[in-house]
Amino acid sequence: MCLSLRLLPFIFCFSLAAFLPSCSPAQQPQDPNSPPFVKAYVNEVIVPVVARNSHGQAVGDLTKDDFEVFDDGKPQTIAGFMVINRASRKAPVNSANPNPATNNATATPQPDSTGPRFVVFLFDDMNLSAGDLMQAQQAATKAIDTSLSPSDVAAVLATSGANGGLTRDRAKLKQDIMNLRVKNLYRHDAHDCPNVDYYMGDMIINKNDGQALEAATEEAMTCSQTNIREIATQMARQAAQRAVALGDQNFRTNLNFLRDLVSKMGPLPGQHVVILVSPGFLTPTAEAMTLKSEVLDAAARANVVINVLDARGLYTTGMDASQPGGGSPMSTVLQNQYRQASMQASSEVMEDLADGTGGTLFQNNNDLTVGFGNLITGPEFLYFLSFSSANMKPNGAYHKLRVKVRPSGLSIQARRGYFAPKPEKTKK
Repeated sequence: MCLSLRLLPFIFCFSLAAFLPSCSPAQQPQDPNSPPFVKAYVNEVIVPVVARNSHGQAVGDLTKDDFEVFDDGKPQTIAGFMVINRASRKAPVNSANPNPATNNATATPQPDSTGPRFVVFLFDDMNLSAGDLMQAQQAATKAIDTSLSPSDVAAVLATSGANGGLTRDRAKLKQDIMNLRVKNLYRHDAHDCPNVDYYMGDMIINKNDGQALEAATEEAMTCSQTNIREIATQMARQAAQRAVALGDQNFRTNLNFLRDLVSKMGPLPGQHVVILVSPGFLTPTAEAMTLKSEVLDAAARANVVINVLDARGLYTTGMDASQPGGGSPMSTVLQNQYRQASMQASSEVMEDLADGTGGTLFQNNNDLTVGFGNLITGPEFLYFLSFSSANMKPNGAYHKLRVKVRPSGLSIQARRGYFAPKPEKTKK
């Protein structure tokens, strides 16, 4: 089924091939039934929060006074407060000062929409293995039949650029999902000699880890059959540099795509849900943390929830038979430790994106069909807290956030931090 004419003004351009080339949401009149959204003024930080009881159910009866927000350990005054009830679609409650002329952050809602829910299935085809992608495809096609409502509008995208377009046609969505293939553009080859992945490369190049370099050097001596340590060390450093270059470009591509995607979803009516299907990827640098912060800022302003499905399901962190090892027994032990740490660190970006947007992370479970169903629905209640950052130094430093809730017995899922943007340099 094609989209109705009433929705055409809200369609945004993921790509010229998939959408009307003339679409321009900024030039369209404001829909009186537009969804609740968070207005972003200068010098503010927006913190999405989900509070759950002991049964894991989201609760929606909290007030602004029930929350405390700490920025680098310093308590902040909550100036903006909003709670959205996704189940009943009631108008959100707002206690913020609506005057944008003040320096305080404001979270200004509009009447909630009874329009469709927009769900984007975003597959990380640059990091998914062929096996994990196949399992996720099968689960996603089943979930489309069981979890999408008739009014939902959905799209299938991949971080490499594949785009099926917005549609209510369930058969088309399934076909778009099954058409996806893994991409190797910025993917590390585990059969390289020596086998140095992004995590290990970052330890060697950026963190000067001597043990990591020694482990890679010993593997290079074994796999290249050279007895000259200087040559093996040079091979290890070159492999580490390649791994870092590929890993840096990998997170740039994924996070830039995600930031642009959530920004473009803002003008759409109704609820906005992105389901990221990924095994995770490493974000070890300051640049990566900045990009994650930009994604979370964009999602808060566009009222987008990012739910994440760890496509690895239940997985082991040790090396398997397909991954070559080499060198001394101690070198093999170290390589195994680094690969375990790499797989665990890959989950951090998934946790940050879900927690930072009020979403849900489904992981360590092989029932991906159930996972997709849970993520399409999402938490029933979502809070938006905001506070002024006018007194923060604009030095580009990372600020750790912590949210506390006064009622006992509740667990909190919230944004973990943000970057204070540096002032732009004026051109002479």
